[in-house]
Amino acid sequence: MDDSNRVTITDIQMPFGSMVVFIIKWTIASIPAMIILMVLWLIVAAVFGGLLGLAN
Repeated sequence: MDDSNRVTITDIQMPFGSMVVFIIKWTIASIPAMIILMVLWLIVAAVFGGLLGLAN
């Protein structure tokens, strides 16, 4: 890899209000991902529970 094209970011100027809006949007966008992960976790738990006979 050619190191002559490397870029290093040392500072980002962003107003506080814009940062708050960005974080709120980021949080709202993560909700569907958390729901998907929760459903996957429930499926895995159900499979392992069924295999190990832990379910009544």
